[in-house]
Amino acid sequence: MHTSSAQSQTIAAISTPAGSGGIGIIRMSGDEALQVLQRIFKPRVSDCSFASHHLYYGHIVDSATGRTLDEVLAVYMRAPHTYTREDVVEVHCHGSFLVLQNVLELILAQGVALAAAGEFTKRAFLNGRIDLTQAEAVIDILSARTRKGVDLAQEQLSGALYQRIDRIRKSLAQMRAVIEVAIDFPDEDVEIVDHSHIIRQLQNEVAEPLERLLKNVDQGKIYREGISVVIAGLPNVGKSSLLNTLLEEERALVTEIPGTTRDTIEEYLDVHGMPVRLIDTAGIRDNAGKVEEMGIQRAKSLINEADLVLFMLDGSRDVSVEDLKLYTAVSHKPMLVVVNKIDLNKVDKHFIDPLQTIAPVVHISAGKQLGIDELKDAIFRRVASGADQWEEQGCAPNVRHKQALLKAHGACLRLRDAFEVGATSDLIAVDLQECLDQLGDIVGETTTEDILDVIFEQFCLGK
Repeated sequence: MHTSSAQSQTIAAISTPAGSGGIGIIRMSGDEALQVLQRIFKPRVSDCSFASHHLYYGHIVDSATGRTLDEVLAVYMRAPHTYTREDVVEVHCHGSFLVLQNVLELILAQGVALAAAGEFTKRAFLNGRIDLTQAEAVIDILSARTRKGVDLAQEQLSGALYQRIDRIRKSLAQMRAVIEVAIDFPDEDVEIVDHSHIIRQLQNEVAEPLERLLKNVDQGKIYREGISVVIAGLPNVGKSSLLNTLLEEERALVTEIPGTTRDTIEEYLDVHGMPVRLIDTAGIRDNAGKVEEMGIQRAKSLINEADLVLFMLDGSRDVSVEDLKLYTAVSHKPMLVVVNKIDLNKVDKHFIDPLQTIAPVVHISAGKQLGIDELKDAIFRRVASGADQWEEQGCAPNVRHKQALLKAHGACLRLRDAFEVGATSDLIAVDLQECLDQLGDIVGETTTEDILDVIFEQFCLGK
């Protein structure tokens, strides 16, 4: 479905984030990019040749008014050696949003269209520079919250997932060639299709690789999207202190007054490469004031939505009836029991020890920063079981890939059964083509336009 030129319209957008900065970049892509640059850019040197991939110093000038909009560096990149495989121009301005907006409006006034979200990357895909898994990896790079997330996305961008899918597709293509011979010569006495060999090939080269990819989807989702972890407990057990300690900054106000935290505080934490959305909630207790009660209700709602609950106890005092009541209320969730203030040496072992058969128990001192690494390890083990083995695979299929992999795997199993019962070659060819089509959908060769639109709408403008 790739084309030599995805679009005829030249497009432009601001490609750097909103806000002030040292440099802001406007990007153009399309056949008219160089001509537009020549109309608005006044180079310092009079004999500017606009050699490809060279930076030129000059000014952006509105010829209609003679007004200079900015002092810039401009670069022209000739197709096909560009991000989109089209002619590309970048104008490097000062990083003021108003300056960038003025320059962009001048470019659009030349008949250039404003790029849609992800349109530059979509053109790179449609023009055959990258496959769809690599395009999706660009999204993951832009949205990654941890270094591990970036590393996994970079591996996919380099073609790791495509290569694994391509090996499976090549094996299926070889089988299809054999089947097509059997269909074309149905009356031959010699058995053209060696069923036992193809059954082994299906299992070793198709079914098992698909199963390994499917096994990696959930772990890939964890590194890509992260998890939500709610810190829950009675007032003054140390929830805000734990948040501050994990983040290594004074993010939450800590006092000895019960009910200090009345709303939720959310921050992201990197736990062994896994993005953790850490949520500090209001202490849950009876007889709270109206405002505090609103925070308590929000805390209960977030607990129900969380992937993991850190149920905190104050290790400096005996476990209370209120602790037991709250524990019962959150016990339906995946949980770690976090016993805080262990430096005060008064842990209620009669209550804590039986809990260890239900949920892992971690002893810490948020104030003294004791046991924090052990807590991070426990969070990782509780949520990302099997992730260590998966990391070696270097591949992170996403949810869209999962659906196609499941359908391809189902077609593979039907194909194997068909060979085992001696089905006719034309029936076998149907399931074989279904398997190929689903794998083609992952890399973008059979993906429908509406699915492509959904994928590229996830991008920011200018990418």
